[in-house]
Amino acid sequence: MKNNCGLYIHIPFCSSKCLYCDFYSKADSKEEINTYVTHMLWAIEKFGKEYNGKIFDTIYIGGGTPSVIGTNNLYSIITAAKKHFNIINPEITIEMNPCTAGKIDFEKLKNTGVNRISLGVQSANENEIKKMGRIHRNNDVKSAVEKIKSSGIDNISLDLMIGIPQQTTESLKNSMDFCIELEPKHISAYILKIEENTPFKRLAPTLNLPNEDTQADFYEYMQGYLSKNGFEQYEISNFAKAGYESKHNIKYWQCDEYLGLGPSAHSMLNSKRFYFPRSITDFYNNKVVYEGEGATSEEFIMLSMRLKTGLIFKEYTDFFHKPVPRQCIAVAKKYERYGYTKVDNASVSLTPKGFLVSNTIIAEMLE
Repeated sequence: MKNNCGLYIHIPFCSSKCLYCDFYSKADSKEEINTYVTHMLWAIEKFGKEYNGKIFDTIYIGGGTPSVIGTNNLYSIITAAKKHFNIINPEITIEMNPCTAGKIDFEKLKNTGVNRISLGVQSANENEIKKMGRIHRNNDVKSAVEKIKSSGIDNISLDLMIGIPQQTTESLKNSMDFCIELEPKHISAYILKIEENTPFKRLAPTLNLPNEDTQADFYEYMQGYLSKNGFEQYEISNFAKAGYESKHNIKYWQCDEYLGLGPSAHSMLNSKRFYFPRSITDFYNNKVVYEGEGATSEEFIMLSMRLKTGLIFKEYTDFFHKPVPRQCIAVAKKYERYGYTKVDNASVSLTPKGFLVSNTIIAEMLE
């Protein structure tokens, strides 16, 4: 392990399900939430004892929509995590929907150490928001950001989506301008992927989605526009002001150790991988599925190449006690001629242009 561990806590409740979402979640109810939080507190104590030798420096509460469980439940979960795990100087992030954020007491959360909020915006255009099944509107986002900042929490991340129904270059610029004006520290921008078993999968023929070339144009435009406005790209889908990169998510891309609690949450600790199935009942029954050893060479290469820093040879050698495969370097050198990669004596990495064709390049590097 190169760095300290990350703790992920999954909250599987939403006020309503977005039409494109494939994350494990279900409709919220007060009774179910109380039962879930009680079991989560038990799980935190159990796993805290099991891994009391580990140091954790990030906590990420995701979902679902964590804010639907309310301030007091979030406070209890974070307090329990800090009590039962060895947590030092942590980055503590909570995902929120702009609508439910209005019901949260951010000052109370700040007092328990919360210092980062991730808000799902996706678009600032009403026609696009409605098409995706989002329940918030722009005023909800503005109110949430104002409330968060007034509590003293200034590390705010906003999510956007590219390639959504009815999107145009103009509407994408409008969404980016809307976010930039709110002065967040971080912007994530994901290309829409149509997942199986979602309403969008069934509706795909009627959605008027941008084609791949148009998506690529949107992506390149977004890269340049966010960079011009002070948000530097540090990962395929993530942009940040200097020093505000997501410490928790970087752990995944660097194959650091992490523990995930809750249905569908995955873990990699002590060179073992395990996860809780996508079932709240299985979580209540403490069912854990083990799926083998820690990070493989292929996974390490694939995840490293998502980062702007790319595959650093010394980190790979320290992790696996062997040199980087020659194939990886040879493929990277081939694509360097076209401006897709950068290669030197210490690393290989993708250029901003190369991020667009990352899947093709990485797949060839792993052949």
